[in-house]
Amino acid sequence: MTDEAPDPLAKLRHDLRTPLNQIIGYAEMLLEDLEDGAAVDAGDVQRILTAARTQLEAVNTRLLPGGAASEAFQSAGLAESELPPPVDEEAREPSRFAGARLLVVDDKESNRELLQRRLEKDGYVVGSAVDGLDALRQLEAEAFDLVLLDIMMPGLDGYGVLTRMKADEQLRHVPVIMVSALDKLASVVRCIDAGAEDYLPKPFNPTLLRSRVAASLEKKHLRDQERRTYDALVKSQEALAAELGEAAAYVESLLPEPMESAGASVDWIYVPSTSLGGDAFGYHWLDADRLAIYLLDVCGHGVGSALLATSAMNVIRAHSLPNTDFGSPGSVLAGLNRAFPMEQQDNKYFTIWYGVFDARARTISHASGGHHAAVLVDADGVRTDLRCGGPLIGMIDDLDYRAEVHAVPQGARLHVFSDGVYEVLVDGKNRMDFEEFAAILTRVCADGGGPRELHAAMCGIQGSEAFEDDFSLLQARF
Repeated sequence: MTDEAPDPLAKLRHDLRTPLNQIIGYAEMLLEDLEDGAAVDAGDVQRILTAARTQLEAVNTRLLPGGAASEAFQSAGLAESELPPPVDEEAREPSRFAGARLLVVDDKESNRELLQRRLEKDGYVVGSAVDGLDALRQLEAEAFDLVLLDIMMPGLDGYGVLTRMKADEQLRHVPVIMVSALDKLASVVRCIDAGAEDYLPKPFNPTLLRSRVAASLEKKHLRDQERRTYDALVKSQEALAAELGEAAAYVESLLPEPMESAGASVDWIYVPSTSLGGDAFGYHWLDADRLAIYLLDVCGHGVGSALLATSAMNVIRAHSLPNTDFGSPGSVLAGLNRAFPMEQQDNKYFTIWYGVFDARARTISHASGGHHAAVLVDADGVRTDLRCGGPLIGMIDDLDYRAEVHAVPQGARLHVFSDGVYEVLVDGKNRMDFEEFAAILTRVCADGGGPRELHAAMCGIQGSEAFEDDFSLLQARF
């Protein structure tokens, strides 16, 4: 915006308008209050009002450069002749925001009193401040719904008050209507740019004042509603996050501790992609010689997937599937398939790899329900994929699952993992497949690496520690 040339008559217009505004304002209120039979003649008051308006019109038109009409009035459509007439007091309905707290800020007592009386007629609770610093002190001490702020004041003027309010976290949401006899367009634009809600020129028309105050309070009411809704949403999200955090801690507490024993040792890493993942795993000795190892992956993430995963893990750990031999991988998968039909689990299903290591025979029997192969790497770095095809758990009733048996050489390492471990984007373009990951796993294993080293390798390959799916990997050493 181009800066306007200094106007030497601006202060003179302001000083002349102030007493005229007071005469007009009090005359209008007196006319509103007069009743039939009053001691004061309404006709005399009306003549005073007309004369004051005539003088004000002269100030607005003759004390401007070139005699031009007031720019601020023209730009806002507020020419005196176009302003709506005062509303009949008896026909006027009370403001729907009656009781709202308003603060009038003006250095002239007569202006404050006039505006305060006008606003109190509409049912507002009105306070007043004598200057900018007094206004800021009151705003910091009390809650106000709206500020009517004069621009020209000694010391801290209206611009300064407005700027400080909008820079204050506690005050920036309080709407401000600027009230001034200044008629420069730059004054209006400057106030609006600084965050003012609206602008009222003096003398203010009662109807215009009433409508703009109500409009500003309506906007504040809507913003307050939005803020309350947002705050409630934030609190509910925080509560949900806390509950999910507790649930995630509970799920992780169910996972077994890393195990060191003469027959086998197991270590693992588990990094859910969200607060609650859909993976679960476990291992436990069935007897002195046989170790059961399993990992399952429920479709999706969140509460539902986590609940199904922990339920399935618990029934395996507690051996609570009826008519099931937990030393037989095929029997376990058939029992899970009967116990968790997807139509009873919110249409959720899962994959699982289940194996039983026999330390005496040095064999491992394994079965799969829709899960990819586990990877066995012997002491010489030779890899064997323990794959045994079988359908997803929960999709089809009354299925049999076959098992296979493989020899386990001394010093071999078994890796059981979810597909979230390897289905990552390489260079942000191509998704890694099982074969590519198995080669990386074999190399890391040959270097003596365990679950954490594999996790670090995959983070480096995808260039991020955040995975799209749960990262679950067990390594058993035999």
